[in-house]
Amino acid sequence: MRSDGPNKDDVVTLKAMRFHARIGVLPHEAEIAQSIEVDASLWVRRSGAQVSAKDIVDYRRVYDLVAEVVTKGHISFLEEVGERIADRALDLPLVTRVRIAVRKPNVALPGPLAYAEVALERERA
Repeated sequence: MRSDGPNKDDVVTLKAMRFHARIGVLPHEAEIAQSIEVDASLWVRRSGAQVSAKDIVDYRRVYDLVAEVVTKGHISFLEEVGERIADRALDLPLVTRVRIAVRKPNVALPGPLAYAEVALERERA
């Protein structure tokens, strides 16, 4: 995605990061960790045509902030995980917009289901 001015927006995406987290509203979900997946796409504003170290977002930093959010104790809702990750990602320098998707692959429902997912997009204020 390119903007109309001299600045450029690149999208950095980490797909299907897998973690074990205590997530959900049922009593056992507060005690027993379960698998979740997270996708994080970050729109990064750089200043010119040439890419330099000052114009990038370190993938490791993004992974670490996601891991900190999802493993820091019990969280009731996928939406809450997404909001916390989005808030932290928007605090990173150069990041202007994010899209976060959080998936729970093992949802106990009466029929077949690949996963439940919540996706959100947020922009820097």
